[in-house]
Amino acid sequence: MKEDKDTAPAEKDGKYEFILHYSGREVNCKVEKEQNTLKVQIDENINAELTVQEDGSLVQTSGTDLADSAVDYIKKRILG
Repeated sequence: MKEDKDTAPAEKDGKYEFILHYSGREVNCKVEKEQNTLKVQIDENINAELTVQEDGSLVQTSGTDLADSAVDYIKKRILG
């Protein structure tokens, strides 16, 4: 039996853009949330991918290493 993958939009899916304090300066941060994946672009040259865990925490799964404080701020902005 084939199981269908859930492709319905998850809560708060979409594109977000905001200012982030990163490395001592204010930079533009773009986040695209799709299901449990957040694709992050900071200042057009830092890219990372974060995954929402079942407990609501975020784990970085690829890209440039982000500071924990940046991940926490992104989580608050996107997930509340």
